[in-house]
Amino acid sequence: MTSVSRQITAKRQLYWVRDNVIAGDFPDVESALRDPDGLLAIGGDLTPNRLLSAYRRGIFPWFSHGQPILWWSPDPRCVLKPEDFNVSRSLARTLRQERYRVTFNRTFDQVLAACAAPRKGSTETWITPEMKAAYSLLHRKGWGVSVESWNAAGELAGGLYGIALGRVFFGESMFSREADASKVALAHLVHELKQRDFRLIDCQVHSRHLQSLGATPMVRQLFVSVLRHYCAEPAAHKWPAESKLP
Repeated sequence: MTSVSRQITAKRQLYWVRDNVIAGDFPDVESALRDPDGLLAIGGDLTPNRLLSAYRRGIFPWFSHGQPILWWSPDPRCVLKPEDFNVSRSLARTLRQERYRVTFNRTFDQVLAACAAPRKGSTETWITPEMKAAYSLLHRKGWGVSVESWNAAGELAGGLYGIALGRVFFGESMFSREADASKVALAHLVHELKQRDFRLIDCQVHSRHLQSLGATPMVRQLFVSVLRHYCAEPAAHKWPAESKLP
């Protein structure tokens, strides 16, 4: 997120989340700072109940080592409707070749660790040890989902992870060690989400990469309305051990 230090100094405008209280201890998202990033609140914890409550309200945590927990609700929100997923010619060719074997939830923690690794040219990561522990616990409780792409040698080539609530998938991060590996994982995820009538993939904030995949902006008010309707359903989805496209 941009200008985090500047926004944190505006403490009088921000809500301070308290520890060890009800998970719903969040302000209305419309009270977020008038900034495209939408910093909303500071503090609290990353317990499963807190995180799930946040996601259902259109809020997610994003912070760096040494910072307090920061809670965000951007406006507009970047979303990908499964039916709008854009398969480029090169990706279509990779999918036809079945270059990668794709699995679900085979190695969530390994995917999480790969996503947490600093990107090329950087030494920083927003997926702190505290975040890794929190999302690993969500996975063990059945909310966290990973998708893995394996190369012919049986090595993890790419993947992604996120949270499935009702009929909304909240994408968190993806990584790729080989060409198209993360996109292949996403293509298989989209196929499975369509089978389960999922309405949205939350991509949080805009990037050119996400836009190239078909993601578009959605006004926060509408996004929150969608969540209110489709996240109320229980998470009873069974993910395939191995995924095959038709």
